[in-house]
Amino acid sequence: MVKVSGNAPWASSCAGPRGGGSVSSNAEVEPYVAIDPKDPKHLIGTWQQDRWSNGGANGVLTAASFDGGHNWAIAIPRLSRCSGGTYHRATDPWVAISPNGTAYHIGFAFDVGTPNRAMLVSRSTDGGRSWGDPIALQLETSVDATIDKETITADPLDGNFAYAVWDRLTGMTIDRNPNGTGPAWFARTTDGGATWEPARQIYDPGPDTQTISNQIVVLPDGTLVNALLVILKNSSDNPVAFVAVLRSSDRGLSWSPKHITVAESRFLGVNDPRNGRAIRSGSVVPAIAVDRKSGALYVAWEDAGFSNARDGIALSKSTDGGLNWSAPVEVNGAPDSPAFTPAIAVAADGTVGVTYYDLRNDNPGDSDHLLATQWLATSIDGGATFSESAVAPPFDLRRAPVVAGPAYFLGDYQGLAHDGSAFLPFFAAVAGEGPSDVFFRPAGGATASAGPLRVAARGVQQLWRGARERWRFGTLFK
Repeated sequence: MVKVSGNAPWASSCAGPRGGGSVSSNAEVEPYVAIDPKDPKHLIGTWQQDRWSNGGANGVLTAASFDGGHNWAIAIPRLSRCSGGTYHRATDPWVAISPNGTAYHIGFAFDVGTPNRAMLVSRSTDGGRSWGDPIALQLETSVDATIDKETITADPLDGNFAYAVWDRLTGMTIDRNPNGTGPAWFARTTDGGATWEPARQIYDPGPDTQTISNQIVVLPDGTLVNALLVILKNSSDNPVAFVAVLRSSDRGLSWSPKHITVAESRFLGVNDPRNGRAIRSGSVVPAIAVDRKSGALYVAWEDAGFSNARDGIALSKSTDGGLNWSAPVEVNGAPDSPAFTPAIAVAADGTVGVTYYDLRNDNPGDSDHLLATQWLATSIDGGATFSESAVAPPFDLRRAPVVAGPAYFLGDYQGLAHDGSAFLPFFAAVAGEGPSDVFFRPAGGATASAGPLRVAARGVQQLWRGARERWRFGTLFK
């Protein structure tokens, strides 16, 4: 287990206006990770640093490893004031590495108390040791609109191409506006990130409907598949959400005019069973991955349809490029416990890996803690059946940052990559008394069995070992 994150590299005085919120100093949440397709020892991760209760963080950081995750070097994309940029806060970081080694980072930066927002892409040509000046893909200054939930994808077939996608919401000045919209927006580079084409709308589901959590993968034949959540009846008390995909056969020049439905997303949300406080999870963030040999697509998401009582992790598969999808199967191995925030990857041998959190190790008689555990579920039969193992010991979720709701928060998504047959979880958890940190641990396959990884911060192993003994869960972990 490697602790990747640490204390903020800036002074707290750099923060902008509070806006009625409070900051969780030295708390890291919402990590994501990418692996170099030409050099599996080279990884880049990113996360929010110093999360605010009312949205965003003082900045986003990245960390690059050149030895398979044993050691990590921190770098600072210049998005927010604390990180050398101009905006008050930054959030929703994502990272990708192209086959020629160029790395891309995207983040949403914004000011507090004024409508000044931007989707900012940075490029690194030295493996993530440093980042160039950010390029604004979209600037938003209207009080009636906002932008959200961006991702970036490097084309694995051509190092000149990379794709960014996000949603833009309108009608924000009217509560529950039936005329509000939320189309998907897209931008791409064709010259390795030196310049980006103007951002444009690629799909508008119409009024009172929005998209969110757009994420692109590239099929072996070059087709782009964008997974997203489409939310209908957005202004009502009972909105309806669908996991869906869009397709492009010309590297994003044109897109399917209508979304292709994967399945209805029937999440209920997750709560602390004793104090009732919400857990802000990845309920609106489906995750998508592609088997680079067979072209099979897999989508995982949070769904209560298996029990109609609690959220679990659903998975659906497509073997025809996303045109048709299988009936969802439940991934999580303890269906009586709520499960949340899935991430997904497909290993080189076709094994499907899904990480998620659940509360199965929580003790109903313990009024002082809420124990969450991160799991890795793997399938060697194309997602028909899964086996699982714990990625890390249980930790006290009540020590995590609290965001508006109020709700415990580790991120709307987490990171998962693969190296050969090994999966590489990159996730947020709480060590000891908190706050949250970002950790890395290979799981399964040859890389994971090669030997133990060094913990980067003194005391983390002892803290978690002590917590495990104190809560008496025995030898649950390898």
